[in-house]
Amino acid sequence: MEAVSRTAQWTAAARALETEREDRLFADPYARTVADTIGFELLERYAGAGTVPFLAIRTTYLDRAIGHAVQERGLRQVVFLAAGMDTRYYRLDWPDGVTVYELDRPALLDAKAELLADEPAPAGRERRTVAVDLTQDWTGQLKDSGWRSEQPTLWIVEGLLFFLPEDAVRTLITTLWQNSAPGSVFLGDVISEAALKNPLSRSFMRALAEDGNPWLFGTEEPELLLTSCGWTVREVRQPGEEGAHFGRWPYPVAPREAPRVPRSFLFTAVRDEVSA
Repeated sequence: MEAVSRTAQWTAAARALETEREDRLFADPYARTVADTIGFELLERYAGAGTVPFLAIRTTYLDRAIGHAVQERGLRQVVFLAAGMDTRYYRLDWPDGVTVYELDRPALLDAKAELLADEPAPAGRERRTVAVDLTQDWTGQLKDSGWRSEQPTLWIVEGLLFFLPEDAVRTLITTLWQNSAPGSVFLGDVISEAALKNPLSRSFMRALAEDGNPWLFGTEEPELLLTSCGWTVREVRQPGEEGAHFGRWPYPVAPREAPRVPRSFLFTAVRDEVSA
């Protein structure tokens, strides 16, 4: 796999550690399998004080938001962009009739298929993998796999945006909105620009860059980023805030107006019935 794809195994290793806690927030019985040895090596290499708690919170936040979108909003097209080693197709309780599309680089999808080759497909749902480069035009390949733009879609962009330059971030988010029917939902995460420049994270950032995975993008105004690309923001949460704590975040949360604070943001946005 390409270097950037290896980070998917790093996050899988963190999910495995959470799963093995007695007070776990979620159970991912596939995480250790897809993490493989390299995932735990990278988790140790990139270790920071808040890394594992954050990944547990991010996973839990998105699990619950995905559940709300498919159970209460009735969405049946679910698209994971840069799906990596995500195993939600296997481990979540999906309603019947859901089709899960997983988009990622060909080598990663091949490696994931090999790692999960012995796992039976769950009943009542379908999974379609789509090999793409998300920095290029990918919508045609998604349509060829059976996705329909006239039907509402649940889009999940987890752990991706900070690896892209700003113009690619904006292009991607705008492309999602342009290809979303009213009622579609967009879930994801992004970091602050200050997080890229924090002196305490220099060794972490250096290790990512040395491994070919530099973080490139952050924003202090995720709401403005989303709305400028067409989306209507339903919520933005920092780890440790209500709705994004789950008993895991060990640090105080600085007010949003405090400058130069490294932050992570979890968000839910929608495409309204009326075009923006």
